[in-house]
Amino acid sequence: MLSRRRIFRPARSSRRWGGAALGGGAAFLALGLIGLGLPANLFGSAPREQDWMAEAALVRVVDGDTLRLGDRTLRLAGLLSPQRGQTCTTASGVGFDCGAAAAEALARLVEGRDVVCRVQGRDHFGRALGTCKAGALNANAALVEAGWALADEDAPDLAKAEAAAHDAKRGLWSHLAGAPASWRARF
Repeated sequence: MLSRRRIFRPARSSRRWGGAALGGGAAFLALGLIGLGLPANLFGSAPREQDWMAEAALVRVVDGDTLRLGDRTLRLAGLLSPQRGQTCTTASGVGFDCGAAAAEALARLVEGRDVVCRVQGRDHFGRALGTCKAGALNANAALVEAGWALADEDAPDLAKAEAAAHDAKRGLWSHLAGAPASWRARF
């Protein structure tokens, strides 16, 4: 009769102490970290305000109120622009994509300029919110002043720029009858 020979044999271990040793080691490590005085909110300890910069070649316009600065996405704070694909009409009844027109206006504002942004929080999609300067130009205020964005209620400094654009009939204010409902209800 042939005997079976085992080539691979597991090492002998005491199962009785293995789980206790692992649990004790984890508890020791946890107590050690607490003893070092780490902040209670370790992942939320980054500074709330940050400065982001991008050279002109790395700046991309996502839509009328969003920029890509290299690999980071930032939404301009304090304003609302039409979404891409949102249809507006001119006084003569010709339809156009007012979201794309707002994006083009933002692209003209940042074109060929280095952009520096002060990040001041996040929006409900998790995008950084900030105020940006393209060269010496405040992009947030300039977009509202050009009539391609509305000022948020929490941005009273941009409300003056919005009123100036409305009075001068710049941007979408020149097509108010065919503008989005949020624009028509404004004044």
